[in-house]
Amino acid sequence: MLTIIYLASTMSINNKSKTLQYHEKKRPGKLSVELSKPLKSHSDMSMAYSPGVAYPVLEIHKDHRNALKYTNKGHLVGIVTNGTAILGLGDLGALASKPVMEGKAMLFKKFANLDAFDIEIDENNPELFIDTVKRISPTFGAINLEDIKAPECFYIENKLINELNIPVFHDDQHGTAITIIAALKNAFLLQKKSHKNAKIVIYGAGASGIATAKLLTEYFQLSPGQIWMFDSKGLITSCRKNLNEFKTPFAVSEKKLTIEETMVGADVFIGLSGHLIESPELCIKSMQKNPIIFPLSNPDPEISIKLIKELRSDAIVATGRSDYCNMVNNALIFPYIFKAALDCQINNITSKLKFSAIEALANIVHLPNEDNNVLFGKDYIIPSMLEPRMRSITKVLINSIND
Repeated sequence: MLTIIYLASTMSINNKSKTLQYHEKKRPGKLSVELSKPLKSHSDMSMAYSPGVAYPVLEIHKDHRNALKYTNKGHLVGIVTNGTAILGLGDLGALASKPVMEGKAMLFKKFANLDAFDIEIDENNPELFIDTVKRISPTFGAINLEDIKAPECFYIENKLINELNIPVFHDDQHGTAITIIAALKNAFLLQKKSHKNAKIVIYGAGASGIATAKLLTEYFQLSPGQIWMFDSKGLITSCRKNLNEFKTPFAVSEKKLTIEETMVGADVFIGLSGHLIESPELCIKSMQKNPIIFPLSNPDPEISIKLIKELRSDAIVATGRSDYCNMVNNALIFPYIFKAALDCQINNITSKLKFSAIEALANIVHLPNEDNNVLFGKDYIIPSMLEPRMRSITKVLINSIND
């Protein structure tokens, strides 16, 4: 409840009123179902329903692959949640998550022309949640897990990947990680830094923090000890007891250090915690020359953007907000990953595909825009969601799958 009050305090009454009207007026919600075939005559009715619908039913019974030929399964995504980690609001339950899931479905349609149904499951037990998703999975061509808290989200995703024959992708983990690394790849280039000896501080060890650390290590082939990760109890070190299996790989051997001590000499800061840093001035000032600072929490970044600009003119900054440049948002990549996966009818989203997504997204800012200008620079290390050339990412990913 405290979190809700805090976030609400950052929004103006006008914005709240306008947003609620947006969701309520004309027809409540943000989605509707439309017909993709004519239904204007008795002939249409006989093909769409009884008796003609028996023919595709029998074809699918003979070969389940025919569902992709005769139904919407091949371009339908199930957005599935239990509402235990809704945006920055926390565990507010399945029903409260529905506006977010509807919004996600809008993005699928807008950017990849994929249909999506939001499925809010009122179940916090991981095994029962998994069982429910397995039972409804025949409806969908892919499953997008969303807003499920850590560490349960890791177990749920891993088990569903192993037990379903369609792509399963927890976007809060992998979509976020891919987007961060694409921005970081370009920031390294501009700041003339090498990933080989970079000291990277990740402030937050939830779903996105762990996934980002894993993919960073894999993509850049980082050495042990390059990533310094903080959770709610402080720096993750090998001397701490009861670390779960997901945090243990990122435990450093140093004694317990504060965030201020750890930031000394850091090249990169990635904030994924939802909590403000208590001594931001010390943290910013002690970083290496030409630092890369990504305070990504919404609505309030871990470190004030204004403060970073005042103290470190040599920094490259990205945020999770749309009112600053370099907005890091998983919506930059997930529609195109799902579109490529469904078009190619693959069963899982591999590391190779994630790497291709990083490179495709990072490359957009190096291409000429509609005015034939290349705008790549400190204020443009990651593209905007609304750029038309973003749609080219799907083709790059499809080519990667087919190689």
